Amino acid sequence: MSSKVQQPIGVSRKKPEYEFFGPPGAALISFVLPPLVYAITFACNDLSGCPAPSLLHPKNLDLNVLKREVGWPQNGWPGLFSWEATGWTLAFYLFNAILYRILPATETEGTVLRSGGRLKYRFNAFSTTMFCIVAAAAGTIAQGAEFPLWTYITDNYVQILTANTLIAYALATFVYVRSFSVKPGNPENRELAAGGVTGNMIYDWYIGRELNPRVTLPFIGEIDIKEWMELRPGMLTYILLNGAFIAKQYRNYGYVTDSIVFVAVVQTLYVLDGQYMEPAIMTTMDITTDGFGFMLSFGDLVWVPFIYTQQTRYLATHPQTLGPLGLAGVGALLVLGFAIFRLSNSQKNDFRTNPNDPKLAHLKYMPTKAGTRLLISGWWGIARHINYFGDWLQAWPYSLPTGLAGYTILSAGSAAVDGATRMLDGRQVIPGEAKGWGIIFTYFYVLYFAILLIHRDRRDDEKCAKKYGEDWEKYKKTVRWRIIPYIY
Repeated sequence: MSSKVQQPIGVSRKKPEYEFFGPPGAALISFVLPPLVYAITFACNDLSGCPAPSLLHPKNLDLNVLKREVGWPQNGWPGLFSWEATGWTLAFYLFNAILYRILPATETEGTVLRSGGRLKYRFNAFSTTMFCIVAAAAGTIAQGAEFPLWTYITDNYVQILTANTLIAYALATFVYVRSFSVKPGNPENRELAAGGVTGNMIYDWYIGRELNPRVTLPFIGEIDIKEWMELRPGMLTYILLNGAFIAKQYRNYGYVTDSIVFVAVVQTLYVLDGQYMEPAIMTTMDITTDGFGFMLSFGDLVWVPFIYTQQTRYLATHPQTLGPLGLAGVGALLVLGFAIFRLSNSQKNDFRTNPNDPKLAHLKYMPTKAGTRLLISGWWGIARHINYFGDWLQAWPYSLPTGLAGYTILSAGSAAVDGATRMLDGRQVIPGEAKGWGIIFTYFYVLYFAILLIHRDRRDDEKCAKKYGEDWEKYKKTVRWRIIPYIY
């Protein structure tokens, strides 16, 4: 039984071109990554260790013992969900939407669509986040580490994770079903994404069928779902989770270490930098090319906030002190990565905007039959995606403060152990035989980000090969390295 596939405006009917290994890959990612987030959450915990002691001896693994060690809910699977936590999570989204409507904003038009129209956007993610940071700071000043926001997040962490996961699934399904109401020539400038109309349900649901799905809510008005989810609830959750883990470290030990503050501050600056430059998102592939499906909904609402904060979550239980030299080291690496990332992107943007600018006269370029020029000197003569290298370097200072990660928690009343870190409740945290195994969790972000950047590079390489043809092959012989000079 076949079905007609509506083609997006300006795109001819042709054989589907799949990414992520097609429908099987989309299905695998959609239904394996969420359990992976839970696995990381339970395996590295604040009850028994990171990883849980039983995981270090798989041959003698007892499931009942493991459940006790990881804090598996006593009522089983239903314990992962809470109506209360889900209600508060939805209230958090609604609060974000209200701030989106009432706070001052910059309004502008997006890039030209295939239909020739433009969509209007409202930007105030930065002021929204700053408002929430100030409110959270005021609450912390008034009530300290016992501020209810912080205690509720850490006490209901798993249930909040579940709520956001369910929202991601529901949102992806909503925009997928609604995408079938898109009609050619509609006055709202709704369009289908070129890569999301393959006709395979699971793949289109995952990759995103509609390019820029929007919804109009009472009082709030119109919201561009993709742009809004990209920089608002997930990114704010990212910052708030870090704040909750700092407060938890203080409740555990009565002090806060430089390592957890460093990670939380630089990650907050990373979020705020992206939100301050919110209009720049209009030219990114996420907005101009990709549809909105489970890939982005899960990535925005679950993967980024809950995976990217594993370092502060770890440090809340196993504090590390970097000292002046350690801070200087990770800080220098961060600055180096940021400098490469920013300077290379600025050079590229300047060249695209005004290639005849005198300050760019020293740069060499290769003309192409497509009518554009490819830089072959400066930053872009070092590697084809030297900006990715800078971006990846910035990932390391998030994980390095955790050191050679891994710990075991001894119950209160246990004999004193040399080198142990004692909690206020009497429990002791020691590296023990877990030392080194914790890097699976605290350095996971570095590995994942490397895979993500390699995928982006391959994706861009395929796109440029189609666009430039033999000129691209000639270019690759001139600029040999993809991301890391002399290595990759």
